[in-house]
Amino acid sequence: MMASVDPITTEIIRNAFISIAKDMNATLIRSAFTPVIYEGKDCSVALIDAQGEVLGQSLGLPLFLGNLEICVKLIADEHGWDYFKDGDVFYMNDSYMTGTHLNDSTIIMPIFWRGSRVGFAASRAHWLDVGAKDPGTPVDSHEIYQEGMRWGPTRLYEDGKPREDVIDLLRRNSRFGEATVGDMNAQVAAGRTGEIRMRALFDRFGEEIIWAARDQIFKQTEQLERDAVANLPDGTYSADGFLDDDGLGSDPLPVKLELTIAGDAMTIDLAGSAAQARGPVNCGFTQTIAAARVAYKLLICSEVSPNGGSFRPLEVTAPERTIFSAQEPAACGWYFSSLGLLIDLVIKALAPVMPEKAAAAHYGDSMVITVAGLDTRNDDEFYLMIEPTTGGWGASDSSDGESSLINNVNGSFKDIPVEVFESKYPLQLLSYGIRQDSGGAGKYRGGNGTYREYLVDADSDLFLWFERSKTTAWGLFDGQNGLPPLVVVERPGEEKLELLKVNGVKVPAGTVIRSRTGGGGGYGNSYDREPEAVRQDVLDRFVSIEHARSAYGVEITSDLNVDSKATAKLRSA
Repeated sequence: MMASVDPITTEIIRNAFISIAKDMNATLIRSAFTPVIYEGKDCSVALIDAQGEVLGQSLGLPLFLGNLEICVKLIADEHGWDYFKDGDVFYMNDSYMTGTHLNDSTIIMPIFWRGSRVGFAASRAHWLDVGAKDPGTPVDSHEIYQEGMRWGPTRLYEDGKPREDVIDLLRRNSRFGEATVGDMNAQVAAGRTGEIRMRALFDRFGEEIIWAARDQIFKQTEQLERDAVANLPDGTYSADGFLDDDGLGSDPLPVKLELTIAGDAMTIDLAGSAAQARGPVNCGFTQTIAAARVAYKLLICSEVSPNGGSFRPLEVTAPERTIFSAQEPAACGWYFSSLGLLIDLVIKALAPVMPEKAAAAHYGDSMVITVAGLDTRNDDEFYLMIEPTTGGWGASDSSDGESSLINNVNGSFKDIPVEVFESKYPLQLLSYGIRQDSGGAGKYRGGNGTYREYLVDADSDLFLWFERSKTTAWGLFDGQNGLPPLVVVERPGEEKLELLKVNGVKVPAGTVIRSRTGGGGGYGNSYDREPEAVRQDVLDRFVSIEHARSAYGVEITSDLNVDSKATAKLRSA
C-alpha cells in the first residue's frame, strides 16, 4: 500500500527536486572549461526518476529541457532498465537519438540508494568542437559524418571509475581536447551533485514518502494542464512559414503544422513540412517533441514548473525523413532554425483563441557568428569564437516586445561580457546596441533587434548562420512585421559582402563584421498607439522621427514633442 503524504511535505519535496536541479546546474557552470558554457550558459540539467520522468529542472536552454528524459528512455528501450549500474556514467550525442547536433553532449548518471535505482542526473552542454571537418559546426555539411564523432550511449565511467581509453578517444578527436575533457568532467560533477543531494533527500524522507509526493505532484500538474487545454475551443488550427534555405542554397523550406484541440488533449501534426534537406537544417524527432513542448508551455500553465505530469495532454507527430524527423545520413548541425519557427507558428495558430496570451513572432533564430583562426597574441594558438546574437521579440495584447533578447530556443543563454570576449579572442567589439526601427509597428511595438560590429585582429575564417529573412517576424491583429537580419563584411581593400550563411570565408586582420538581427512583430494597428508612447520611443531611440511619421502616423517636432494637429491629419489621411 502506497504511503499517504500531506500537502506541506509534498511542497517541500517538490521544491527540493527543483533545488537539486539548480545545484547541479550551478556545479556544471562553475566547473566548465569553455566560455560558451561558463559565460554563455549553453547547458541544461534535469533530475529524473527511476522510470525516466522529470522530477526537477533548472533554468537553462528550453530546447534541451524537454528531451533529457527521452534520452534516458531511449537507452532503456535499447538495452533495458537493468542496463544501468551503480557507478555508471553514460555519454551520447547521436543526433537521431538526442535530436540536436553532435556538439550537444548528453551525460546521464543513474542514482542508486540502498541498492535500488531511484533516478538519474542528466545534463547537456555544448562542447566547442567534436571533430567536424571544420572548427565547431560546419555550415555547409550535407551528411552527419562531416559534423564530428557520433556516439550512441557509451559508458564513460564503470563501477565509479573513468574509462580512460574512451575519454582519450574523445580528447584526440577534438581541436580542443583538454577543454573537451574539462567540460565533460564538469557534467560528471553536476551528476555527482545530483546524486549526493538526491540520496540526502531519500535519507530524510524515505522512498515511500518521496514516491507518494512525486505521484501527487504529477497528478496535480497533469490536472492543471488538462483543465487549461479543455478551456480552449475544440477544433483544428493551422499555421505555416518558410526557412530561408538549407544552408546550401536550396529553395525556401516550408514548415507547416496543424494543431488539434479535442477535449483536454492537444495534438501537433507537422505533416506537410519540408522533406529531409540536403543541408544541415534537419533534426531528430526527439528535439521536435522538445520544441513543441516549449511552445505548449509558453501558453499552457506557464507558471507551473515542468515535471513528469506536464506534457501528458500533448502529442506530437511528424513524418519520418522530414526536417523534423531526420534519418541517417542527414546533416543536423543547424537543427534549431526550424524549431524556432515551429514555436512561433504554434503560438500563431492559437492566437485567435488565446489573444491574451499569444504574442507576435520574434526574430526567430540564434543568428550565430563564428570566427576561427590562430591567435597571434598567444603563440598562434588555435581559437574558436562562437556567439549567438540577440534580437527583437513580438509584442502582445498588453505590452511591447522585448528588444535585444536571446531567441526562444536558448532561454537563459547569456552574452559573453566584452572584457572576457576581447581577452579570449583576437577580436574587438567596436559597437553594440539596439537596431533602431527594426521592430514591427503596432498598437504595441515589436522589440528591436541588435547591431554588433567586430574588428578582426588576426587572419581568420568566418562562419555565419543567420535565418528568417524570408519569413520575418510577423505581427498579429494588424501589427506589422519586423525587419529581417543582415550581415555586412568589409575586408581591407575589397568590396563589401552582404551575407547570411557562409562557411569559412577568409577574413584577414583589419576586417570589420557588422551584424544586424531582426526585430519582433507588432500587435494591433499602429495608428492605435498613443502618440505620447511613440514620442517616448523616439526619445529612447527605439524609433526614428521618420519612422514615427511613416509607420505610426505621428509627427514629432524638432524639439521632440508631438505635433497634435499634424498627427491628426496624418492619421485621418
